[in-house]
Amino acid sequence: MVVAVIADMVGSRRLPDRAAAQRVLDEAIDRVESARPLAIERLTPTVGDEQQGVYQDLGAALTSLMMVQLALPDGVGIRFGLGVGDVRSFESSGGRLSDGPGWWAARAAIELVNERERGAIPSTRAWIVGGQGQDEVMPATISAANAYLLLRDELIGAMSDRERRLTYGRLMGSSQTELAAQEGITQPAVSKALRRSGANALLLGLDELTG
Repeated sequence: MVVAVIADMVGSRRLPDRAAAQRVLDEAIDRVESARPLAIERLTPTVGDEQQGVYQDLGAALTSLMMVQLALPDGVGIRFGLGVGDVRSFESSGGRLSDGPGWWAARAAIELVNERERGAIPSTRAWIVGGQGQDEVMPATISAANAYLLLRDELIGAMSDRERRLTYGRLMGSSQTELAAQEGITQPAVSKALRRSGANALLLGLDELTG
């Protein structure tokens, strides 16, 4: 089943320059889609600070959305609600509309993210909800992925701009030597930053989840 995604910006009403933050987000999504186009329908602004997109499977969604998180600088954050389930499109007088269990699940997921962020786990940035019609394996897969997301968001939230850039680079296959040249630091410094930030565990965990 496909994965519908609803995203919104963290603290958008408190941002000093909302338009500039939107440009930064748009550029990050463009960069990710150009580097590794995994979306069936790429994240696109809908209304207010909300974005919507569709991915071919959970692995593609987890990879692409993590790349967006890593591509964003300090001060601009984004939340994701992922809904696993069917989506359908139909024509209306206002244009093409999309609906279905995947979207209903994504809406429930983004509401849970907002609730947890305001509560005991402020680092929460993503959650997955399964829609109707799941097979017997998917609930366990979603539970494992959500456990990973809780720790992933905690680690990424604690990273510096440089640590996020290095993690993004490793995810894209750049060597530590290449990243050192880009950052103007030594290869051992890159290795230390990746270990200290938890990036190595983060990337290995993603590999285990996505195969």
